[in-house]
Amino acid sequence: MEVPVITSAFSAVAVEPFPEIKPQDDLGGTIAAVLSEQGIELRQGDVLVVASKIVSISEDRYVDLASITPSDEALRLSGLTGKPAELVQLILDESVEHFVAGERGPIIARHRLGYLLTSAGVDRAGAEGAWLLPSDPDASARALRTAIHAATNADVAVVIADSDGREDRRGSTVISVGAAGISPLRVTESIEADGRLKHQEETLTDMVAAAAGLILGQRGRGVPVVVISGISYKASDDGVRSALHHGIPPVHGS
Repeated sequence: MEVPVITSAFSAVAVEPFPEIKPQDDLGGTIAAVLSEQGIELRQGDVLVVASKIVSISEDRYVDLASITPSDEALRLSGLTGKPAELVQLILDESVEHFVAGERGPIIARHRLGYLLTSAGVDRAGAEGAWLLPSDPDASARALRTAIHAATNADVAVVIADSDGREDRRGSTVISVGAAGISPLRVTESIEADGRLKHQEETLTDMVAAAAGLILGQRGRGVPVVVISGISYKASDDGVRSALHHGIPPVHGS
């Protein structure tokens, strides 16, 4: 029977001030340098939660909207949501299916990697461009974990977090899109009164991302990295994608 992994208390610390990240920057090395400058010493088992946007920037996932030609569907959705047609087309290009939540959005899309995200994870970059998700967020998390371990000798986990909306309510939350060194699921098993084995799964990396979201600069604060200490978890490089459903029916139709 699966032994539960229990967390009784944890702490979260913002890694700030943090420099502006530019395309092709060594993100892992920058994080390690800022940790050293701020006197933040990583401990075995800590979890670094990193905003997906700085990962995207370091991997140069920028798209110039002038290079995008909107389709009829993009023009229709642009009129409905008020989003620029070029940005909407980019959302469609990054997704395999979509629907509009509410009368004017947001656009909820299933990203071609399998994630169900607001705007397929496309993040506006001023009036002229946009940032796409990392091409493989789990691989990005593994690379960051390796780099940080090499710089600090601390065996830590990395979670890449992204802000996301919900179709059933206003506002946004924070979820995980990539992970390394931590199992994306927390599994518990118990014996029911009738003798049946009850198997339960919780999306642990989403809960970790949401905890960091209280600090992360989703709306302009500019804190892209948080160190969380005290969380119990099972080490794993399965990544967030291993927790996704596969072969599920389309969402609401496209």
